[in-house]
Amino acid sequence: MQQHLRSALGPLTAALALVGCASAPPYEAPPPPAMAGYTASALATPTASAPGLHGQAQQWVDGAVEGAWWHALRSSALDALVDEALHASPTLAAAQAVLTQARELHAAQAGATQRPQVDLGLGAQRQQTSPSAQGLPGDPREFSLYSASVGVRYRFDVGGGIDSSLRAAAARADVRQHELAAARHALAANLATAAITRARLAAQIESLSAILRTQQSLVDLAQVRTRLGHAAPDEVSALTAQAEQTRAALPPLRKQLQQTEHLLAVLAGRPPGQGVPVFTLEDFRLPERLPVTVPSEWARRRHDIQAAEATLRAAHGDLGVAIARQYPQFTLSASLGSQALTTSALFGGSAAVWSVLGQISQPLFNASLPAERRAAQAALEAAIANYQRVVLEALRNVADALSAAEQDAQTLAALARSAQAAEEQHRVAVSQHRAGVASPVQLLVADQLLLQARNNLAAAQAQRLLDTVALGAALAGETVLGQNPQVPLRHPQE
Repeated sequence: MQQHLRSALGPLTAALALVGCASAPPYEAPPPPAMAGYTASALATPTASAPGLHGQAQQWVDGAVEGAWWHALRSSALDALVDEALHASPTLAAAQAVLTQARELHAAQAGATQRPQVDLGLGAQRQQTSPSAQGLPGDPREFSLYSASVGVRYRFDVGGGIDSSLRAAAARADVRQHELAAARHALAANLATAAITRARLAAQIESLSAILRTQQSLVDLAQVRTRLGHAAPDEVSALTAQAEQTRAALPPLRKQLQQTEHLLAVLAGRPPGQGVPVFTLEDFRLPERLPVTVPSEWARRRHDIQAAEATLRAAHGDLGVAIARQYPQFTLSASLGSQALTTSALFGGSAAVWSVLGQISQPLFNASLPAERRAAQAALEAAIANYQRVVLEALRNVADALSAAEQDAQTLAALARSAQAAEEQHRVAVSQHRAGVASPVQLLVADQLLLQARNNLAAAQAQRLLDTVALGAALAGETVLGQNPQVPLRHPQE
């Protein structure tokens, strides 16, 4: 996989050898990954199935994941919470402000360099002249001098430095745009993950509470049997110890649930005390069809890859600026104005004053310029390596999500069978203990097996939902969150 990416980036790497020319080498966008799939082995289709909640098989299908991928979970409460977060999150507000700043900086730089600058000047001064300073007779004279002028100056982009700097500024604005889009996806993924985690904790608390009620009823029954002489006192002690252990496991789960609810509120832009919807595992639906985009198309929609590519363009623009600084700089300026002794004569009958100046400068010796050029070239090489790293990490992210969805389906199927067996064993143990056939130890073992089976089953059901969230976030595309997608900022000549 890494070899494919190195060969794909070859044209851009080879272009670095051309930096001795009068301008930066033309930018060539790296092609998308040429891999046919994300994993080394083919995925099982469909996935394993299991009886019960969220146990249906999932089918891989060709196609792009919708921008609002969390809608596939079919939770109206989650959809509403995500929509609220998109408008109230201070994190997104900060990212939007940073994007606006980058775009305005680009606009300011374009206005300052692409068009002539025109300035209006007005001046007034009081002067005194002495004829004696020139060897002439006479008394000193004082007078006022008023002036008005319009000046125009323009710098010609001979070496392409201005164009390169604008490309770099536009690319940095693109980086901020993709970072904003990635932040939106991350916010939606964090909300969905927290909501499912809250549902899992609620299911485990309910399971533990049910077990505790059963254990408490067995303690009450053992106390009655002890008073009647049908059971030994140690039976009551053993059952009480088991019940209290189960009771002690509930507060940590409740603490995690409350902390998860606080996280949900903050992610949605609410104070923790305001509360959030109550999510249960039954509130979600596991999608039966999972669209998977081919890597070449997916790379054009993945925001971290697009941000890395924009960083690559910015580094290329910086290299062009460093190269252009070694070549002549040509500036043309002109001014037209008038001077008069009174303000009334300033714009009528006054003496016209004008000037035209053409200036060219060529560095003859500046030891810093070659070092700046080498530094810019090294920065471009680093951006190429970073782009390759981001692509590889993103591919791994998708591969991990695909493998998790496949393997966790098999895990749920096994745990569902284990839970069914534990339920049957527990029912038999309770009946036998009530009849005096089973010992307290046998009942405690059945309790432990059932408790563990129920907790594992709830965790596995939640994990399948979390796998859907991870896969949706990994494959999600450019159009996000129900908002109008913003066109990436580009320099007009790019």
